[in-house]
Amino acid sequence: MVYFLKFGASWVLPPGIFILALWGLAFYCWRYRREKRVAAILAGITFVFYLLCTSLVSEQTMGWLESAYEPPEIPQGDVIIMLGGGAMPDSPDVDGTGALCASPANRLLTAVRLQRKLDVPILVSGGQVYSDSGPEAQIAKRILMSLGVPEDKILVETKSINTTQNARFSAEILRERGLSHPLLVTSAFHMKRSVLNFKKQDVAVTAYPADYQVSHHPVFHYTKLRPQTEALLNNVTVLQETMRTMVTRYLE
Repeated sequence: MVYFLKFGASWVLPPGIFILALWGLAFYCWRYRREKRVAAILAGITFVFYLLCTSLVSEQTMGWLESAYEPPEIPQGDVIIMLGGGAMPDSPDVDGTGALCASPANRLLTAVRLQRKLDVPILVSGGQVYSDSGPEAQIAKRILMSLGVPEDKILVETKSINTTQNARFSAEILRERGLSHPLLVTSAFHMKRSVLNFKKQDVAVTAYPADYQVSHHPVFHYTKLRPQTEALLNNVTVLQETMRTMVTRYLE
């Protein structure tokens, strides 16, 4: 009964209610306006939009993107690079003000655990992207120290505002410090493009993906056919990463 209620509720909330409205409009055009071509096009577009809103589809697309790299069984390196992904400057936190968004917070947890295992520095890369967003690397440094990482084991790169600059400015720090075997920690969906950006800076990284969004072994359930904003966001992320990877590979 619980699953049935979840399935039903998804059709009276966005994006489900909009999908029903568009299908209703397509039916109106076909039945009453005799605009069968318009109705067919509208119904087709709505059906594609519906599929993009289902976790049945997003698990496949996001799973494909996240499977580009697997974490090494025995991680090795002389530095851990953690890429930023958003921060809030005025959010109250346990030991100060300012917090990382969900994805970089998950990345940070992985970076801390690797640091404790390998006892190597963490290089946090990420500046202040917008006037009302937080200085990512500085906030991450404060959190790392509160989790017990020594200050002398934390390097910060505060100038970058995108992945291309993450790689460029991090590469400069690596060369200055004589570090040549970095472990790269970022979200699994972001890893393919990140590795490519570091490769363009002549830096060979060992990928250690984190922050997985979907299961590696999904099992079908009828609730995965309900429209969800989370599924749409995952599919938009896949499309965005695919386009950005193509731009990085061929135009930058």
